[in-house]
Amino acid sequence: MQTQIAPIRKTRNYLLENISALSTDQLNKIPNGFSNNIIWNIAHIIAAQQGVCYRRAGLPVVVGDDFFEMYKPGSRPEREVTETEIAQIKQFLASTLERLELDYNKGLFKSYTPWTTRYGVDINTIEDAISFLLYHEGLHAGIIMAMKKLV
Repeated sequence: MQTQIAPIRKTRNYLLENISALSTDQLNKIPNGFSNNIIWNIAHIIAAQQGVCYRRAGLPVVVGDDFFEMYKPGSRPEREVTETEIAQIKQFLASTLERLELDYNKGLFKSYTPWTTRYGVDINTIEDAISFLLYHEGLHAGIIMAMKKLV
């Protein structure tokens, strides 16, 4: 499991470094041709991990239901995110991955509801889910890097 989490951690650290100099306005700006913004994509990575790993295993999300609902798949930015919320999102980027690793090592993911992603990937176990996170987070990292050039 350690090897599956390590690349996700590196991707998340890369994202944090690459958005660190952006202002609140830049993080909230929705570039032409896009339906969301950089901070929504960062928060969505967190919410998607919570849904894919915790909800599918019948466990509660660790970020709170309100956060999850605001950034889950299919959502869109509803308002500008404040500096305080941005700080929380950045903190969640690291803490939720640490928590996932701890909860996995504790054996919390005993059951898992299989499903097929919109990309046609079959997810049958928590290990499949964690592996899928690499793809999903890489996809959003690319979107974030494209947006960064436009804000």
